[in-house]
Order: sequence, then structure tokens, then C-alpha cells
Amino acid sequence: MTNIAIWASGTGSNAQAIIDYFRENDHVNIAMIVSNRKQAGVIDKAVKEGIPYVYFSKNQIDTNDGVLDKLASSKIEVIVLAGFLLKIPSYLIRAFTDRILNIHPALLPKYGGKGMYGSHVHQAVYDQKETESGISIHLVNEHYDEGKILFQASTDLTPDDRPSDIGRKVLELEHYYYPRVIEAFVENALPQAD
Repeated sequence: MTNIAIWASGTGSNAQAIIDYFRENDHVNIAMIVSNRKQAGVIDKAVKEGIPYVYFSKNQIDTNDGVLDKLASSKIEVIVLAGFLLKIPSYLIRAFTDRILNIHPALLPKYGGKGMYGSHVHQAVYDQKETESGISIHLVNEHYDEGKILFQASTDLTPDDRPSDIGRKVLELEHYYYPRVIEAFVENALPQAD
């Protein structure tokens, strides 16, 4: 059984999709929800689902004030970022080398980098009159959105698609593919106990 911690800053719609997907899974356990916002909707989802959650302030995350200890005590093996908006510090990347996944709402390397998240991405895609957008699921390194890409999926856009339409189409891809890529990653990239 692989213990996963989902890190999220917002409402947690991707977190919910992941929780739902792995609800009856014998290989993946959603062991913890982490948020940097006390009022984040994802915490409500954790409470409803009976999943332990922890709040870390930005300063706690930046300085490793109990972060690695908490992850270790919960035997976390993989971190999944699901709308987590803070930069992941170096100590965490070193401790979880090639075991932190992120999803980005565009086809990287386009529309990545600092400040490119959520509606900002969809507005940029719209402004550039792109004919497609999509998702990129990648490993996290010390640079925004530059880690090794594990998977991408695209959706066609029409000239009538507004940024909100683009967001809706991309979110459908996120909810469908992210749990499945996490499952494949756990099964293929991590050693399996007999």
C-alpha cells in the first residue's frame, strides 16, 4: 500500500476526484490532506471523507517547521499537488526526489511558470487564440512547471470558447486523467512489496 498526501490550496475538486478514484483501491491510500490555507475547501472535503488533514503556514513550509516529521510519521511516500499554489522548497524536493507530482492546466512548456495557474492560464490561452489546450502532469523540481512531464492530454478549442469554457474543458481532463496517472506512477515507478 502506497501512502499519498494530497497538497491543495483551494476548493479541492481534483483532490475529490483522486479520493473518489482510490476509494476502493488496495494499492493506494490517501493518507493525508495538506493545505496552506486554513479556510480551504479541501479541508472540508478531508473532514467529510474522514481523511486526516494538516494545515501548514507558508513559513512552516518554507522553513521545514515540522513538515518532514509529519510526513514521516504518516509514512507518506508520494506527494500529489492538486491546486497547491506555493513553490515547493528544496528540502522537500530532496526528501521526495521524483515522488512529487503536479498537474498544470496547459500543455507545457507553454503557459507555465510563476503566476501561471488557474484562470490566469486559461486567459493567456484565450488571448493567444490557441486552437487547443490541455493538461500536463509532471514531476516537481526546483523550477515552476519544469519537471519531467509524465503525461499530457489535449482538448480542442473553438473560436467561441471563452476562458471559462477553456477552464471547464481542461478541468474535465484533470479529473479524468490525474487519478489514473497517479495510479500508473505508483505501480510503475515505485518498488512494490510482495
